[in-house]
Amino acid sequence: MKHIAGRTRFFTESVIREMTRLAQRYGAINLAQGFPDFPAPLEVKEAAQRAIAADINQYAITWGAKSLRDAIAWKMGHFQEMTIDPEREVTVTCGATEAMMATMLALVDPGEEVIVFEPFYENYGPDAIVSGAKPRYVQLRPPTWEFDEEELKSAFSSRTKAVIVNTPHNPTGKVFTRSMLRSIADLCVDFDVVAVTDEIYEHILYDGRVHVSLATLNGMQDRTVTISGCSKTYSVTGWRVGYTVAAPRWTDAIKKVHDFLTVGAPAPLQEAAALALHQPDKFYVKLREQYAERRQVMLQVLREAGFPYFPPEGAYYVMTEIGPLGAEDDVEFANWLVKEIGVATVPGSSFYHDPTLGRGYIRFAFPKTLNTLRAAEERLVKIRERRVKLARHS
Repeated sequence: MKHIAGRTRFFTESVIREMTRLAQRYGAINLAQGFPDFPAPLEVKEAAQRAIAADINQYAITWGAKSLRDAIAWKMGHFQEMTIDPEREVTVTCGATEAMMATMLALVDPGEEVIVFEPFYENYGPDAIVSGAKPRYVQLRPPTWEFDEEELKSAFSSRTKAVIVNTPHNPTGKVFTRSMLRSIADLCVDFDVVAVTDEIYEHILYDGRVHVSLATLNGMQDRTVTISGCSKTYSVTGWRVGYTVAAPRWTDAIKKVHDFLTVGAPAPLQEAAALALHQPDKFYVKLREQYAERRQVMLQVLREAGFPYFPPEGAYYVMTEIGPLGAEDDVEFANWLVKEIGVATVPGSSFYHDPTLGRGYIRFAFPKTLNTLRAAEERLVKIRERRVKLARHS
């Protein structure tokens, strides 16, 4: 064991991906991992096919094909009214996952601290640990999933290098308000801290909510690394095309780390991604409408099955409570669901640094066809039926 790096002791393999493996093993409906089971837009797929046929099959420029970097800069200008230099402020990566890891390695030195809001997407803690940093956790508390400003302020210190912000938020679906972001921004300015924002779900919003990029707030464009990608918006999670947008001094460092991590993202898929980012506004309107319908069906399914839930404001996940169903252990309950009921979910403890904080929750993902969600309903209602039977015999 002496040959294994000590940092690996502080995190496990992905619980989310493990639940997908269990879903495949037991023939369960996968409402665990957040990938669509419906086709990507035809024009985006055709663009990838054309790029391959045109022999755009060799290395692109390490930090991204010019067509895609130009498209990213255009998109940030169109939706966030930001002026971005595609030559000096954009790095294309192998998904938002690599974008986050490259950013951590580029900006954070061992021993420095990184603030992480929890519950968190399970990669953030390991990303900080691999970079040698110490995570400092600040809770988002139900039912509104907001942080306490005094608790957040106390997490900042002279050792703080970065704060990770994810909005719309995975796993809760929280959309950070401008007021919440302003509180974070003020502390970043006061303590000279860089904000690293994961905005991969920026276009999946409900009930008229608006996504605000932290970089657009006064004083934050030059101290924010904005991370996003194509996976969620364009239903191409397997393409692994993500990106960072940051001031030149941050981008120069991120480019160097990215170069030696992965060299570059797939060249033909970068060309297709450039087309995807130029979708007309009506594409995003339809996207929100379709996900609003899926959310409505998912919440109805949960009601029918007896799960108390927290309605998401954005993204495509729902956090639910399991205590009212008679369950006390999230891992045990999630395993029972996938094996006996035939529906895969994610235990809530995987989103907390202290597993006991998440024992009462599981997360459902709903980037699925309505037929898939209805099929899940047919299985999940068995939970209520079994509870009724138990009550009759007691």
